[in-house]
Formats: sequence, structure tokens, C-alpha cells
Amino acid sequence: MTHHQDNIGRPAAGWSPWRTVVGFGLVSLAGDMVYEGARSVYGPLLAALGASATMVGLVTGAGEATALLLRLVSGPFADRSRRYWTMTFTGYGLTAVCVPLLAITPTLGAAGLVVAAGLILTERLGKAIRSPAKSALLADAAAHVGMGRGLGVHKALDQIGAFAGPLLIAAIIAAGAGRLWPALAILAVPGAASILILLTVRAKSRPRPTPTPAAAAADVPAVATTPLPARFWWFAAAAGLCTAGLVTYGLIGYHLVRDQVVDTAVVPLLYAAAMAAAAVTALATGVAYDRSGPRILLALPVMVATVPVLAFRDGLVPVVAGILLWGAATGVQDSTVKALVADLVPRHRRATAYGLFAAVQGAGALTGGLAAGALYQQSHNALTAAVALSQAVALLILLRIGAVRPPAAPR
Repeated sequence: MTHHQDNIGRPAAGWSPWRTVVGFGLVSLAGDMVYEGARSVYGPLLAALGASATMVGLVTGAGEATALLLRLVSGPFADRSRRYWTMTFTGYGLTAVCVPLLAITPTLGAAGLVVAAGLILTERLGKAIRSPAKSALLADAAAHVGMGRGLGVHKALDQIGAFAGPLLIAAIIAAGAGRLWPALAILAVPGAASILILLTVRAKSRPRPTPTPAAAAADVPAVATTPLPARFWWFAAAAGLCTAGLVTYGLIGYHLVRDQVVDTAVVPLLYAAAMAAAAVTALATGVAYDRSGPRILLALPVMVATVPVLAFRDGLVPVVAGILLWGAATGVQDSTVKALVADLVPRHRRATAYGLFAAVQGAGALTGGLAAGALYQQSHNALTAAVALSQAVALLILLRIGAVRPPAAPR
């Protein structure tokens, strides 16, 4: 069989697996500088273009929903078509193009808000397209160096980009007397770097032989047709409520600027601090999960419920505390939550489980983003109460499924 150029690659001679892992980590670092840098000022940008709080919540919530929900389609398509590299390049390409184009939206008059919303959603579409394919390519290399270590190094580099991007944005805004467009335009540089590094990684990889349909079918165990356990679905519901209740940073940034809590240039700095908190918390709760089991996740609804209590205040100290707590909750969702998903389902159903889990979280992100924006316009207290109620339900579900006891060993 002729090898298709998009098949998953393995390191070529002279190109160690660690170099491939680090190469993908550097791609993620540059890519995160682009979209996390822009994400840190979505609230102020949309507000400057005339968006209401409801619109900010809708656009940012829909963006996260797009990035999660469409993985239900892109993941299976990547496996069926084996166009892993094409999908990875397409996803990063959309990010590298769409984010810098946000710089022109202030010049478009009444159309600026519509164009900005479209670019934000298209960038998130890129995330949905590339994530499953890139994860497959990365795992193929990480398997040669130890999956945990390989993915850990990748995640560390990824978080460096998430931290550096908002810092770059803040510096450019400060130097430009508060103007957003130069900061967004400069993100074209790390965007181009992500593509160039990805081209290098691709050039140093060679295609892995594609299995015949008969061989591929023989590799699928019978367990792949079994339904996912009820405990997984209950946990997905609880996690979906947590995602819905965790207000977007776009709405927090909108509040900071509208109520003049901080200058616009400070908003991305606070986002960078949140990303640092996410990295530390992800590592800490991951270690705690390995030692003590999923009971650590009982803290997540409490964290989510506390965020609006602090983040939507007028004082700088509680706002900073709320933003750091927001970052910490994000870190738990990005690490320990996914660990329990893997433990709740049979090994050969994990890919399906992650796709369905992402869909539930995406629905929560869309619903929560819209509801939070609408409630914020009505009353901060109404928003805080609604989040607290949703997290009380999430906590009850976690207790119902026995989150305080270790999950049964996956089959």
C-alpha cells in the first residue's frame, strides 16, 4: 500500500522521539501565545466594538463550545481519513490568520463587531480541527519516551505560551497608550513561528505504514461496542455543570474594563497570572489524584461557585483572588477531570468517551456563557446565586457517583 503523506509519523533516523515531543511542545507554545494572548483581551475588544455583556458571554461561550463540540466530528474523521498532518496544519493555520486579523476590526465601523465575532469563532474552529489530530501525532512520539513524561513536557511548554502571550499583549498595549490593535497585529509573529516549527517537525518525521482494513478491524476489541458505564455519564453531567458555571474570562475582562477596576493593559497581565495558577494547580491536583483518588474533585464545584463572588467585585484584591481561583479551576478541568474520565471507562473506549465528554462540556460552555452574560446585565447577585445553585447540583452528583472512592479498574 502506498503510504499517504498524512499518516502518523514516527521519528526519522537522527531525529529522536524527545525532539518530536519538544517540537510539538514548541508549536503549542507559539500557538498558545497567539490565541491565549488574544483571549486575554476579548472582553475589552468586544466592549470597544460596542458589544453588550450578553454578547460578550455569547461569543466567548460559543467559541469554547465550538472548540469542544466539533471534536466529536474531527476526532473520528482524523482516524478514518488518517489526514492527521493536514488537519493539524489547517487548525494552526486558522489560528495564525484569524487572530491577527482582529487588529483591523476597529477600523470597520458597525461591521467590526460582526467580523470580530466571526474571527473568534473561526479561530476556535481551528482548535477543534487540530486538537484530536495533533494529540494522535504527539502520543505516537510520546509512546517512545514514556507517555506521562512526554505529555508532561508538552503541557509545560504549552503553559509557557499561555503565560507569555498575555504578557506580550500587555506590554504592547502599555506601549501603545491603551490601543488594542497593535497588540493583536504582533501576534502574527508567533503565529507564523508555529507553522514554521510544525513544518520542521513534519519534515523530520516519516509516515507510519497504514494498516489494511482487515488488520485495522482485527485490532478493535469487542469491548469497543459495549456502552459506556452510567457512572461516566453522571460524571460528564457534573463536569458539564462545572463548565457552565465557570464564567469566561471574556466576561471577567469586560467587567474589569467597564467598571474601571483596572486599566485595559492590566487585563492580559491578570490572565497571565491565571494561566500560571492553572499550571500549578493542574500539577498539584494531578499528584493528589494519584495519591488520594478522585475525592480531590469535590473541591471543583466549590472553586467554581466562589469565582463570581470575588471576580465581580469592585476592589482589586478580591478581583485578583477571583481570577487566580478561576485559573486554578481551569487547571483542574484540564488535568484531573480528564484523569477520572480515563479511569471510569474501558481502555478501548477512551477516545469515544473523551469526544462525548467534550461535547457535554461544550454544551455547558455555550449555555453557561450566554446565561452568565444575561445575568451579569441584570445583577451580579443573580449571577452569583445561579452559579452557586448549579455547583450545588454538581457537588451532589459527584457525591452520588461516589467521587470520594477510587473508580473501578478500567477493563
